[in-house]
Amino acid sequence: MKIFTTGGTIDKIYFDASSEFQVGDPAIMQLLQEENVGFHYEVESLLRKDSLELTDADRQLIRTRVQHDDSDRIVVTHGTDTMVASAMQLLGVEAKTIVLTGSMQPAKLRVSDAVFNIGCAITAVQLLDPGVYIVMHGRVFDPRITRKNVQDQCFEEVS
Repeated sequence: MKIFTTGGTIDKIYFDASSEFQVGDPAIMQLLQEENVGFHYEVESLLRKDSLELTDADRQLIRTRVQHDDSDRIVVTHGTDTMVASAMQLLGVEAKTIVLTGSMQPAKLRVSDAVFNIGCAITAVQLLDPGVYIVMHGRVFDPRITRKNVQDQCFEEVS
């Protein structure tokens, strides 16, 4: 299994000097080591950006790396604000199961949805048919009919 990281809230850390969160090192490597997972994985950091700062060129980079990677099971950690846009860019990548996930709170906080979302994404990527999915808060979404509900801090299907 391949895991690509792109930044986003999941990787944010708090800097006391500036009183703000900034994207830090990918959190998923430490989380997977702590959980003593029983499968082989490789992590590659593609970007370290807030998803609101991602450009079309960044999304093309994600697509190119996913498309040309040898793995047919790929998880992408991503910021939640533009996760749907990046998932849409990945539609059409053939013969791969691609799952995007992230978190509403940084993984380094005591209370965060990061571990749960990563666990769900890793399970989903092993079970789902080839395609592109968003996995957040215990649900699997088709990015073509999904949006982030900012007010309720969740993802939801739209018709």
